[in-house]
Amino acid sequence: MNSANRYVKIVEWSEEDQCFVGSCPGLFYGGCHGDDEQSVFAELCQIAEETVNLYKAENRSLPPATSGYDWANTITNTSTTN
Repeated sequence: MNSANRYVKIVEWSEEDQCFVGSCPGLFYGGCHGDDEQSVFAELCQIAEETVNLYKAENRSLPPATSGYDWANTITNTSTTN
């Protein structure tokens, strides 16, 4: 497993932008966007890997991992209880 796998990556449709938007909360601000969901996810994974490599090259500590918290069920449970 590479260090970028420790971070949640989200790709979602944006009605406002009329495209898929990818983000990696906790690792970097911003992200990427495009018309093809799979391409956006692939680009997002590449950006996450490059970001981790930059942290390492600059001898900076990586932010706390965002994976391993069962986010999908947390989001589902939150949205069904409101």
